[in-house]
Amino acid sequence: MRRAVLLPLLAAAWVGVPLLLGHSNYVMSLVDAALVIGGIALAWALLGNLGGMVSFGHSAFVGVGGYVSALVTARAGLPVPVGLLLGGVGAMLAAAVMLPVLRLRGPYFALAILAFAHIFRILATEWSSVTGGAAGIAGIPPLPVVAGFDFGTRTGAYFVILAIVCLFAWIYARVAASHYGLALRAMHDSEDATRVLGVDSTLLKGAMLLLSAFMTGVVGAFNAHYIGFLEPDYAFAGLWVTLPIVAAIFGGYRTVTGPLLGAVVVYLLDQLLFKELLPSGHQLILGALLVAMILFSPRGLQPLLARRRDA
Repeated sequence: MRRAVLLPLLAAAWVGVPLLLGHSNYVMSLVDAALVIGGIALAWALLGNLGGMVSFGHSAFVGVGGYVSALVTARAGLPVPVGLLLGGVGAMLAAAVMLPVLRLRGPYFALAILAFAHIFRILATEWSSVTGGAAGIAGIPPLPVVAGFDFGTRTGAYFVILAIVCLFAWIYARVAASHYGLALRAMHDSEDATRVLGVDSTLLKGAMLLLSAFMTGVVGAFNAHYIGFLEPDYAFAGLWVTLPIVAAIFGGYRTVTGPLLGAVVVYLLDQLLFKELLPSGHQLILGALLVAMILFSPRGLQPLLARRRDA
């Protein structure tokens, strides 16, 4: 039943959005940005929902993924699609450095990951011979032209980022439906009990951290090629933490499509409506909306819509 609903919606989004909004580069850029945030929110929700770990440091994976892809394409001359994959691999390697913090729990884990994000930002700033330092990297190759179609345009980029987030949503759903997903959900109730049954909780959590980092790194790499410029304060900015978390919680981080829905709704509302109503303090409205959602529907927007549909 879900497939019967989701597939037509996906087809409509794939074709309908460019037809309706493709004439406006500004609106398409907002849609692209919302999907970038949605991809990061999806990766964050995977780690939080399946791995049971709250991260405040996903900006590390966004930044590392962007820098790796920018360097291997701009300086080594590799194709952009290869750069996107290597950006994900680079983010996985960054996550591998963080694996020792899996021994920590709760806020200690979240703060440790945040500390790593700051370390990577400092490295990107100080290692100027490779990263360009505070001046950043300019002239990052855009998304390629394939069979005469330019994926470097706002509409072309929409097809790429939509394909990326849909692929990652499918991977998330497959993992959640597998016996690994069952073991991870059981760990939330009693990690000690699952260990007695022979489940290696540390290994599973590490796998979720690596997978979440890879997904985030690919999205970060896409964003680097999309904007064509990268510098440390932007690549490792706090917005890559706050906005995806808000989107995931608002949409329903315990569902697969909730973070994507939350990102589109939250970001577009903020940019198209709240910013017009309150230009200098529109984040206040966004914060109030999030508080209201947590109070009246703690599981997020998607479960709320599902309950209303069933009613």
